[in-house]
Amino acid sequence: MNIAFFLIPKKDVVYLNINATMRQALERMEYHGYSAVPLIDSKGHYAGTLTEGDLLWKLKNTPNLTFSNTEKILLSEIEQRTQNTPVSINARIDDLISRAIQQNFVPVIDDQGVFIGIVRRREIIEYCASLLNNQNK
Repeated sequence: MNIAFFLIPKKDVVYLNINATMRQALERMEYHGYSAVPLIDSKGHYAGTLTEGDLLWKLKNTPNLTFSNTEKILLSEIEQRTQNTPVSINARIDDLISRAIQQNFVPVIDDQGVFIGIVRRREIIEYCASLLNNQNK
């Protein structure tokens, strides 16, 4: 089986540019109900994962930072405390699964490091559950 079977393509993924603002991240994450989103750079390369925790730590550790002035903070200025390591679209399924054990989603990149989508843990679990259900019939 190929990783592409599980891939949610970039066009269907909520992600942010590393040069977006903290306010944009807060609003987009709230709107979609996500606790983490992939970050990409200006060339489309995967640049990390931004989490709610990263935003909270930035707020806590930045004197006089309020919601109204989060529009002045670029995401590139926020420390990412969680490293969601991407996999290549050509990676083996066991590499994908080992990362999915640690991460809610696994970023997928092409051979040039360009972000092409994600694989959510949920789809892997649903697939395994369907195999078990079919086996028990």
